[in-house]
Amino acid sequence: MIPPRPSGWEADDLDNLPQAPRHTELVDGALIFRVSPQRSWHSRLLENLTFALRQAAPVGFEAEREMTVRLDRKSRPEPDILVSTAAYDPDRTWYASEDVALVVEVVSEESADRDRSLKPFKYAKAGITHFWRIEDEAGSPTVHSYELDAMTSSYVPTGIHRGRLKVSVPFPVDIDLDALVP
Repeated sequence: MIPPRPSGWEADDLDNLPQAPRHTELVDGALIFRVSPQRSWHSRLLENLTFALRQAAPVGFEAEREMTVRLDRKSRPEPDILVSTAAYDPDRTWYASEDVALVVEVVSEESADRDRSLKPFKYAKAGITHFWRIEDEAGSPTVHSYELDAMTSSYVPTGIHRGRLKVSVPFPVDIDLDALVP
């Protein structure tokens, strides 16, 4: 696929790439394709955590699965789950970073480096207040939670959650993590 301009791909180009795979991301002008098959553990975790977040979310918050976030002109990554303050729009294809309160990345072998270093850095620089990274620890999900330090524009750890995720921000959540996967 040849970029439409000498300067490369831009965020708006993702909506006009019918030949690209469904889960195509743009990071710093580079297209990233998910080519590995998704594990059932990953899929079940995403489905059940999205449902749990929808149930816990107060009015004004919406949980979405696998939607891109426009961070800047050259970056539109696709977190596994996001929670937004934007109103539901059935035709939406992406969210603006200023409307995103939480991004969740579930680490897989293919995305480990991006999920642990590049994406958190980019999300923090874009001002997204909360970030959760979920790791598979012997079949059980472990959530590493972070909050944005506005002074440094970087995330600071707020907890490592095993068995149970109980947080008060961006809204109160109390989830049995072991119940999210069989």
